[in-house]
Amino acid sequence: MVPPPLIYLIGLVLGYLLGLVYPITLLPRVSSFLLGVIVLLVGLTVASSAIRTFRRHRTTTLPTRPAAALVQDGPFRFTRNPMYLSLGISYLGLALMMDSLWVLLLIIPVLAAVNFYVIAREEKYLTRKFGDEYRSYVAKVRRWI
Repeated sequence: MVPPPLIYLIGLVLGYLLGLVYPITLLPRVSSFLLGVIVLLVGLTVASSAIRTFRRHRTTTLPTRPAAALVQDGPFRFTRNPMYLSLGISYLGLALMMDSLWVLLLIIPVLAAVNFYVIAREEKYLTRKFGDEYRSYVAKVRRWI
């Protein structure tokens, strides 16, 4: 499995390279950068909250390691995937900071890859591991937001 942060990084790098060849900006540079910083900080805040919640439950943040607990509090009350959501929000912040339409557009295949190749696989694992408890959680909390 490709590590999820690497999927987001691939989108950023490809968008950056496309922007070097065919530059298309989003907003005036200062506005784009400042807005991007704000969005990036939101993403980092969500990530920090999710990581702290996982640590409190003594379970891993690594998708390749076995889960020790089904976490349903903290940001997991609002989204089943706050860490992937935080990577997406952070990605958008970086796209704005880079003032690159290409980076922004590539969020679509990045999120599709995470959704269909990473999250779908994790959901199958969590259903096998936690059964009805996980199915009940899925019925209450959305995958993204």
